[in-house]
Amino acid sequence: MQIQDLPYPDPGMPDARSGPRFLWWLFRNQLAGQLKSLAWGLLHFASVAALPFCVGVAVQAVVDRSGTGLALAGGLLALACVGNAVGDTFLHRTAITNWITAAARVQQLLARKAAHLGSALTRRVAAGEVVAVSTGDVEKIGWFVEALSRFTAALVTIVLVCVGLLVYQPALGVVVAVGLPALALAVLPLLPRATRRADTQREKAGRATELASDTVAGLRVLRGIGGEELFLDRYRSASQEVRHAAVRSARMWSLISAIQVLLPGLLLIAVVWYGVRLAREGRITVGELVTVYSSVMVLTYPLRHFEEIAMAYSFSRPSAKRAAGVLSLQRPTDTAGSRAADVPSGDLYDPQTGLLAPAGRLTAVVCGDPDAAGLLAERLGGHPSQEGTSVLLGGVPLDELPLDSARTAVLVQDKDPVLLSGTLRGLLDVPASGAVQPDQALAAAQCDDVLAALVQGSLDATDPMDARITERGRSLSGGQRQRLALARSLITDPEALVLDEPTSAVDSHTEARIAQGVRELRDGRTTVVFTSSPLLLDRADRVVFLHDGEAVAVGAHRDLVRSEPRYRAVVTRETDDEAAPNGSVALNDVLHELEEIEEKA
Repeated sequence: MQIQDLPYPDPGMPDARSGPRFLWWLFRNQLAGQLKSLAWGLLHFASVAALPFCVGVAVQAVVDRSGTGLALAGGLLALACVGNAVGDTFLHRTAITNWITAAARVQQLLARKAAHLGSALTRRVAAGEVVAVSTGDVEKIGWFVEALSRFTAALVTIVLVCVGLLVYQPALGVVVAVGLPALALAVLPLLPRATRRADTQREKAGRATELASDTVAGLRVLRGIGGEELFLDRYRSASQEVRHAAVRSARMWSLISAIQVLLPGLLLIAVVWYGVRLAREGRITVGELVTVYSSVMVLTYPLRHFEEIAMAYSFSRPSAKRAAGVLSLQRPTDTAGSRAADVPSGDLYDPQTGLLAPAGRLTAVVCGDPDAAGLLAERLGGHPSQEGTSVLLGGVPLDELPLDSARTAVLVQDKDPVLLSGTLRGLLDVPASGAVQPDQALAAAQCDDVLAALVQGSLDATDPMDARITERGRSLSGGQRQRLALARSLITDPEALVLDEPTSAVDSHTEARIAQGVRELRDGRTTVVFTSSPLLLDRADRVVFLHDGEAVAVGAHRDLVRSEPRYRAVVTRETDDEAAPNGSVALNDVLHELEEIEEKA
């Protein structure tokens, strides 16, 4: 896999049982790239390690006054330099390729998992953690996967040089062969503490990121209640904790780096002292002494990769653990699409509650518990947050359909829809049947004032479709965001559309017009609206009242207001004390309000 070939046609099924298993899975799936990196790394490090031998041959040729030996040394030196340049160039190329492709694979896996889980993802994992995994953690994972092949090349080179020195000059070779492993292993006792400090730093950074994202998301509300400075102070405190943790972690890694500099220096001193004694005794030549000394000095370069791999693993291990934690999440009910990839049609039925939404009709659902209503809406769309009986569409269990088919058949708009930044044209460019045009959907959702506001707030756009929407639509009011989201849902024209409180932030007169527009535009299509608004309920073909998780009453809105006290209490917001003496008064008020709004609408 090359960078120009990204994205992967299929990133594969990861081993997400643990962080190390996930890293090993990534390494195995990039074996060809890792072998290329290893080969070029061996050429690079071997060429670097050969330089001292060439210098030793040249020094000995000068001592012996041998022109042939000097020419041979020059040729070997030129060959080593060419190998060093070529190896270093292609090692860097393959290493970066491995890094980027590994990171891209993880990002594809995370994106696929997010699409697979849908809204259940943020219910089970904090949004800040998802952001941390898909940004910083991805880079750290790619770093370790890439560094592993370079470390292997450095390790093989060190072993070969030690063996070569033992053969070339046994007396000094023994010192080097014993000293180099000691250098490599000297920092091992410090790694657990360094890893713990790095883990603490990342945990605090993750909490600070989550706090920052939550603060930014709720900034308008915080300013409204005067809580902006309070949350900013909390973020400042969290940021300082991250700084202190980063300093503690940096101290440990700087100590490890200092040891990696100190110990090779001590080894060089030992080699020179012992080598000079051997040279005085005539047991080695000057060229051999120079060769061994230069080899030890040059080997400090591949030895640095021991520190790098330790640092890369300590940083990537918790990152891989977090990524594996997200990738191991599963939908509560998932049969991997045991049925054919067809889009069924017919009645939408939930066996768990007894809710039935007849095909081609507008069904309103009233539930006293908003949280229970939200969970039921997700279940109707095939996004259950817990195990249970599957919802049926035309008698076909949604859980047995391939995920794409289930989501094509049933679309759920939750009570807090998200508007992505970009132009309005891009926002409304969604997979759709083509039967509903954007202007029809915008008209049904009563977006005329929203379009005017977008043009007015834009500097260079005269067409509302070219006007830009800020991140999450924060420049719009809650009601404007709701109406644009409703228009987007209407454009898709799914077989069944589930709307959870689509007009909770809209005034009553606009709400009445939206109810009529949705009814007309969705004529002949199955629509389910979760609401307690009398205006929407009065436009529905049938109303289902849920109590304690069961459908206990079905009928027209006006009939249920008269006959079902529990339904009337939810719709009119009556308390238990008010329900008995004022029931008839509340009923008359509701009916009178409906008549007035119908006349004005």
